[in-house]
Parts: sequence; C-alpha cells; structure tokens
Amino acid sequence: MNDHTYDAIVVGSGISGGWAAKELCEKGLKTLVLERGRDVVHREDYPTMHTHPWEFPLRGALPLSVRKENPVVSRCYAFRDDADHFFVKDKEHPYVQDQPFDWIRGYQVGGKSLLWARQVQRWSKYDFEGPGRDGFAVDWPIRYDDLAPWYSYVERFVGVSGNKDGLDTLPDGEFLPAWEMNKLERDIQQRIVAAYPDRKFVIGRCAHLTEPAEHHTRLGRGQCMARSLCQRGCPFGAYFSSNAATLPAAALTGNLTMRPHSVVHSLIYDDQKEKVTGVRVIDSETLETTEFFAKVIFVNASALNSNLILLNSISNRFPNGLGNDNGLLGKYVAFHNYRGSISASADRHLDSYYYGRRPTAVMLPNFRNVKKQEMDFLRGYMTFYSASRKGWGGARNEPFGPGFKEANSELGDWSVYMMMQGETIPKEESRVYLDADQTDRWGMPLLRVDVGYDDNDEKSLKDFLEQGVAMLETAGCYGISTRDSKQAPGLDIHEMGGVRMGRDPKTSLLNGWNQMHLCKNVFVTDGACMTSTGTQNPSITYMALTARAVDYAATELKKGEL
Repeated sequence: MNDHTYDAIVVGSGISGGWAAKELCEKGLKTLVLERGRDVVHREDYPTMHTHPWEFPLRGALPLSVRKENPVVSRCYAFRDDADHFFVKDKEHPYVQDQPFDWIRGYQVGGKSLLWARQVQRWSKYDFEGPGRDGFAVDWPIRYDDLAPWYSYVERFVGVSGNKDGLDTLPDGEFLPAWEMNKLERDIQQRIVAAYPDRKFVIGRCAHLTEPAEHHTRLGRGQCMARSLCQRGCPFGAYFSSNAATLPAAALTGNLTMRPHSVVHSLIYDDQKEKVTGVRVIDSETLETTEFFAKVIFVNASALNSNLILLNSISNRFPNGLGNDNGLLGKYVAFHNYRGSISASADRHLDSYYYGRRPTAVMLPNFRNVKKQEMDFLRGYMTFYSASRKGWGGARNEPFGPGFKEANSELGDWSVYMMMQGETIPKEESRVYLDADQTDRWGMPLLRVDVGYDDNDEKSLKDFLEQGVAMLETAGCYGISTRDSKQAPGLDIHEMGGVRMGRDPKTSLLNGWNQMHLCKNVFVTDGACMTSTGTQNPSITYMALTARAVDYAATELKKGEL
C-alpha cells in the first residue's frame, strides 16, 4: 500500500487533467496521473509531424475499408491518415447509442488536447447568470467574477492570441498578438456592423503562440508557423497541449508520476472513513487490477468517461454511483449544436492575397437572449465565418507542363463559409447510464448514451440560418446557400454535464469549488461538471475551473479538511 500511495491522484491527462497535474505538483503534492491510453511523448511520438502530403499513400485520406470499419470516428474532420493514430477506433471501445451520438475520443497521454480546435473564449457574466435567470437547468454556484482571475492565470500560461475588443458578451483576456483578418473578412465585418450595430465580429481567440513569452520558451515552446497540421502533434509546441505544456511543467517539479495503460474502474469509497481512499485500476494490456491511494482525487477522464467512472463507483453507502443520492448522476448532459452552416461567394478585392493558414476564424458572440428572454427559443449561438480564395491549385484536368502550373496559380473569386455554435439546454432525460449486461474487454460496463436534439435546437438553427443569410446579403455576397448537416450530437466534441455544479445537493453533484457535495475529497473539473453549455468553446473554462479547484483543494488539505 505504501508503494501505491500519493498525495493526489488525477484521472485523465487531457486538457483539464494536465492542468490538475501541473497545479497539484507545483503546490508540492506527490501526484499520480492515470491515463487509460498509451504514452505519447512530446515530439518523439508525433510520427507524421513533418510528413509531406505526397508521402501518404492516399495523400492523407484513409482507405475506404478503414472508414467503413469506423463509421463514427470517420465523421470527424481530423480523422485522416496523418492523425488516425490519435483517435479511438469504433470497435476498440464500444458504447451503446440509444439515440445517434458520435462519441469522438482520443485515448493517450494528452488525450484530445492533441486534437482539439484550440479556440478559447471566456464566458461572460450573462452565461453564468442565464440558467438562474431563465429557469432552465439550475443556477450556477459561481459567477464570472469568481472565475475571471483564473481565466487570466491560465491564459498567461497557455498563450492566447487575440485583441482587446471591449465586449461585455465576450470578456477580454491576457492576450498575445492577434491573427489578422484578410481584406474580404474585414470588408464583411465593416458592412455587417454598419447594418447591425449590436453585432460585433472580431478575430478569433486561439491557444497559439504568436509571440512566445519567456515562460513559454523555457518549456521548449515556440512560435506558431501557421502550417494547419495541428492534429499531427505540433513539434514547435506552438499550440497548447498537455504534452507540450502542463505535463512537462508538472514533471519539472519532481512530484509527477505518469501511469499510462491504466483503465480506471472505480473510485474506492470507505464507509467507515466516509471518504474516497483511492482508485481501482485495470492494466489495459495485462488486465491486472491494482489499487492506488491518495488524500484527494481529481476526476478528469473527459465528460462521458467521468460519468461512467462515477456511476461504476458503487459502495454500500452509494449503491447507485458515487455521491448519487439525488439520482441525477449521468443526467442533464448537453452539447453544442453545429448543424447550421452557410456558404457564399464574393467578387471584390480580387487583387488581395493572404499568407499562411491562420488557425482561427472571425467570430460573433451570441446576440440572442443575452440580457433577457426575447426569442421563442432559449439562449442562442455564436457565429463564425472565414473567407478564402477559390481556384488555387484546383485546376486538376489541365495537361502537365507549364499550362498546368499557370492554371493552378490563378485565383478565382472569394468563398465565404459561416457556421453556428449553438447552446443546447440540459434536460433530465438527456442522460448517460451503464448497460446492465454488456461489458468491454476490461470488464467495464458499456456506457449507454441517450442524448438528442429538441424543438429549442430546431428553432435556434432556423434563426441562425435566417440571420446568417441576411448578414451575408448585407455584406454583398452572392450565391448564398444554407445547409443543415443533421449531424448527430457528439460530433461537436463539446459534450458536457452529468456531474453538474450547483448550490443545492438535492439538484446537483458538485459545489462551487467543483467538489462533490457528498464526498469532499473528490473533485470533477472536466466537461462533466458543467451546469450549462454557453455558446463559447468550453476548454478555457475547464482549465480555469481546474486551477481554481486545485487551489481550493490544496488549501483544504493543509487545513486537514480533506
């Protein structure tokens, strides 16, 4: 037991787990990080990071046989020959879909931090106030002011590019120099703002180092090269990942122990001590069961897996899952609605070009139901757009020779792409739960997912398409067409909830410090903890919540309260 005892255990090594590890280690706590997947060492284990397109047999595409074998993960835009080794294959880790749900996963050290889209916007005060004001879900136990200093703390370490835009719906942060809009994007922005003064399009904020600070370079991180090969693993450490940033920082303290190939079966609750004493682990290769012990546990296995682990943590005290006296564990799961997109063209600024592959788009914070209920649907959506030149390299039927080169060097009109990121409303019937009969090869019950769209999502989608078309018409675009992808939930890769925060133990699982109401030494700070989804990309909020929760947990440990 002594060999398996630590001050803290972190379940998962992705975006929030990496942050938990860094903060715990830097506070002097001997910390064990359990990762169910294989080890991935920064740079050493990015096999395609410098591979040229012509070196892939199908120029990056995957064989039809692979796509047929993996119908779920194949729907993800980044599941290609250059990054398929970072994705979970469908048959390797099965789950049950009560309703269609595309669960996109990455099981390795670093988790999906190697694959995320790296867009980081703070929530505003309106997002934290929304549920309590509008009467859906439950009231958040915290407000923007509680999290603001922690947003600043994590932004400085992460390295976030952006502008100080002065919008109360999208608070400013600690920014590195921003990426720039191209000529047409700026034109569209100005025309829309002139017609809609309340709709402020700004350049996106993303976790890419445009101008590394000393604390970035000290970890070996460098400037973003705008290669758009991020899903391969960044050899420059220019975009934020656990592998390039938080885990190396944790390792520098000498307090970190990493254990890959560790499938967490359950948390061990001691009925006499009335607390969790450790974690039960199944070795993913040998299937051997081992137990590890600690004073404090952070559950950061990713939203749905954290639900699975807690539901599977059964004891005499908690026969329905850890801390689940109210029966709400696994319920009120939500996501982001990505179904709506719009394409258009523009035939001006044809003498204008741009350089590189910018890792972010132009964005508009939500303008629906912000301060009060105004529409026939709850909440709203963020809007993103980008513009690029058509034709470059697209003349594929020309004979080889000088004519081919010339034809592929010519540019046509501009193409414009606009998309939504809609807030969905957590509902009790939107849930995950354990299958009563089926288990995986490690003896874990299969997770059943019963999550879908509702009428609110349809109304929000309809409004986005109408407003998006109107804005692009105002911006002088032509050939405007709308699309409803009808994609299943999950493909947004923003699933949240199931172990939500709240003020009352009767209606929530976690308090305002991400601490379980009924099990004080367990904290959940990944997507599972979210009370509502907001309209922003959620990752920077997970990071801020994690840093804040660790600070609280370390203080409570010193006081002997845990």
